[in-house]
Amino acid sequence: MPDSNRRTFPFGKVLISLSAVGTGIGVFIADWNESHIYNTTWPPHAKFHNAQTMSMGVALGLVVLFYLWKPAQTRASLATAAVVASIYGLTQLSVALYPGVASVDPPGENTWPQLFTTLPSLGCVLAGFLIERRRMARLSPARS
Repeated sequence: MPDSNRRTFPFGKVLISLSAVGTGIGVFIADWNESHIYNTTWPPHAKFHNAQTMSMGVALGLVVLFYLWKPAQTRASLATAAVVASIYGLTQLSVALYPGVASVDPPGENTWPQLFTTLPSLGCVLAGFLIERRRMARLSPARS
């Protein structure tokens, strides 16, 4: 790849997009099964919140992709995409502040397996934001 293409290729956008797509698909991989939405021990209202969370993951991912790839990209739209891309992961981390919350249902151990996807996803968003902000500044210093 010629040097000028490397400078203009939106690596940062791709990193943030991977996080957004991962969130939108990952929620179904993690929750569309017997441990969550088909869990016979969960009351219907718990399944309501699980379904809402899955739909929210898809909606957040779509909003991120819109702000990242819309025409006339600005620093504000990049920042909006990065913030929205972080919401699912940050709210997932915030559950540790609530009483009686466990990372998995019994008999599983409360080892917080979500951290293996949440922390890398947030890292992709941060790295992507910093890379893309720098690329945008190089392409159009007046916008910075």
